[in-house]
Amino acid sequence: MNHPVPPPTYLPLNDYRPQPQVVLPAHQRLMAKFPAVDAHTHPGRWLSDWVGEPGRWLVEDVARWIEKMAAFNVHGFVNLDGRWGTELRENLERFDYAFPGHFATFAHLNWSVLEEGAGADVLVSQLVEAARMGAAGIKIWKDLGLSIRDSDGVLVLPDDPRLTPVWEAAAELELPIWWHIADPVAFFEPVDQRNENYEMLIERPDWSFHGSGRPTFARLMEALEHVVAAHPAVTFVAVHAGCYAENLGWVGRMLDSYPNLNIDIAARLAQLGRQPRATRELILRHPHRVLFGADEIPASGESYPTHFRFLETEDEYFPHSAENPQLMGRWMISGIDLPDDVLQAVYSQNVLRLIPRLASRQPANG
Repeated sequence: MNHPVPPPTYLPLNDYRPQPQVVLPAHQRLMAKFPAVDAHTHPGRWLSDWVGEPGRWLVEDVARWIEKMAAFNVHGFVNLDGRWGTELRENLERFDYAFPGHFATFAHLNWSVLEEGAGADVLVSQLVEAARMGAAGIKIWKDLGLSIRDSDGVLVLPDDPRLTPVWEAAAELELPIWWHIADPVAFFEPVDQRNENYEMLIERPDWSFHGSGRPTFARLMEALEHVVAAHPAVTFVAVHAGCYAENLGWVGRMLDSYPNLNIDIAARLAQLGRQPRATRELILRHPHRVLFGADEIPASGESYPTHFRFLETEDEYFPHSAENPQLMGRWMISGIDLPDDVLQAVYSQNVLRLIPRLASRQPANG
């Protein structure tokens, strides 16, 4: 006589792969309902070490890649890999100059000059040079606030008064700023049994900032607000859902308070999709301040159908990524079913207002 095998009393979390038994409607979205611009891409070389090939262009055959992305109905791209100097020039030549209307390359600032004792005037000169070369905007990354130091070894926070000329120059040069000021909140918390990104942080311990002596998440968000509030003439996009997708009340207050602030949804489907009603309400309240973006590395378009499904349908309980397990959160997401006029704004109109040069190659909506 066969007896049932008792289940294990201990199962490592990494081996747990529950199969949902719920049966729900599912709507496949292989292309965007309206022509789209990806406002957060990495086709350059800056992050190529993330895929284990430092120095490689993450988009090798640009013409073929544009054609492949067009099959998703995505036709324009904000390239956040421009960096500065020769690297900026090579990005501009490879993307913007060769394929006008499809790309808008952003420069970075070489903050390391602060460590060498340089003042803000050197950074302002970098901005002027980037604008002269044709950069469409500036990407500010989390290194400002988390790792950049001055010549005395003191960490430089974004709201340091010494940086005021930089923000003023951005306004004068009409260079919008895409700003990644902080990673998810869990990355600043202890990596223990309560951390919702435990598996991700075990795989990438260098992504944890807890106990490192760096500023807290709250201090970084405070710095972001200080700068945005003090410089209303600068157009800011706080990427990754304002870098605080876990607290849309805070994001909504920022959008309510500062007309110069916008957000994108890049790399935050996991967070936004687990609170679909709050996300939908936020976007409907600020339909002209939210940008579509994916932040894929490498930029294959693989995640686009999930983004389209999230934005366009009211499907429930579907994966936010193809990973198994999903390292950015062991939960499912639901769609927010945006109305057509808001979809058109999020997919392209909002970013085209901020970066008009991308409009020349965009198909008409409809």
